[in-house]
Amino acid sequence: MDLSFIVAAAEVAEHAAEEHHKSELPFFVMGALFATFAVVVSVFGFKRPDFPDNAQAARAVMSAGVVLMLGAVGSAVYVAL
Repeated sequence: MDLSFIVAAAEVAEHAAEEHHKSELPFFVMGALFATFAVVVSVFGFKRPDFPDNAQAARAVMSAGVVLMLGAVGSAVYVAL
């Protein structure tokens, strides 16, 4: 086998790998949802100092925040790799 053939094949493979681009849409969607959630929770917190009303509601709000945060970070990692 000729060495130039191997070099050419490596260049083609490298060029094909560079062209593959993952969509950043999942990160933008999750980031927007997380930011919207933060603004909504802030508005409720300013308008109602006792928000959330009980421990179960507080756990639900915190759980939603954790899920959205993990979604945003996970989608960022997915796009980066």
